[in-house]
Amino acid sequence: MSLAESFDDALLLEECDAQGVLRLVLNRPAQRNALSMALMAALIDALDRAGGDKAVRIVVIAGAGIGFCPGHDLREMRQDPSQEAYARIFDRCSEMMQKIVRLPKPVIAEVHGIATAAGCQLVASCDLAVASEDARFATSGINVGLFCSTPMVALSRAIGRKAAMQMLLTGDFIDAETALSWGLVNQVVLREDLRAATDALAHKIAEKSAMAIALGKTAFYHQIEMDLGAAYALTSEVMTKNMLAHDAEEGIDAFIGKRKPVWQDR
Repeated sequence: MSLAESFDDALLLEECDAQGVLRLVLNRPAQRNALSMALMAALIDALDRAGGDKAVRIVVIAGAGIGFCPGHDLREMRQDPSQEAYARIFDRCSEMMQKIVRLPKPVIAEVHGIATAAGCQLVASCDLAVASEDARFATSGINVGLFCSTPMVALSRAIGRKAAMQMLLTGDFIDAETALSWGLVNQVVLREDLRAATDALAHKIAEKSAMAIALGKTAFYHQIEMDLGAAYALTSEVMTKNMLAHDAEEGIDAFIGKRKPVWQDR
């Protein structure tokens, strides 16, 4: 479905281009794209479909309106202040974040405006992030008496411990350049160049072997939680499997023959 064809009230807009870049746009601009239960369900469903769609090679997550995402919809959360309701919300959010990590295709966050609390968690959970110079990031729950414990999981894996604790304990915003220096984002560009910069990165990755990327992304997140010896044991097995794949043989032969490889994604 193209953006032009999407209904105005669709919570998530979807657009896939000819190069296999699937663009998912959080579409609650009046709420600054706060993560309602319905929006999280829509994003989970879209990621599930993307995982099984061979035409999709990479996913971009962006936000409509003036900002990326401020985190959970606090008004919705307070409608049912029960333990069961809160557990459902945080379980759904955790499912969504893990879906991004486990998707066998790269996911890029395209960030403008604010990305706070679970919105910052969403950026940290994505494999890559491109931010506009006006982007700002915070885990601001502490300001309302709520430590951002679930955002902490992704944040503490994306940046250093002391930087993460500073964000978690103060709730202060950091600007895009600080986010870049701390490793939360990969690139900072002018606001007017954000879409083009994200597309350029996505299209570069989309040209690679989908088989090799899926194998490598899965191995990356497995090994990063292991000790050194176990990580090398795992990745040695992965490299061996990768070397025996068609695309590795094709890529090496193409390099030797000084020609462009023709991927079969197997």
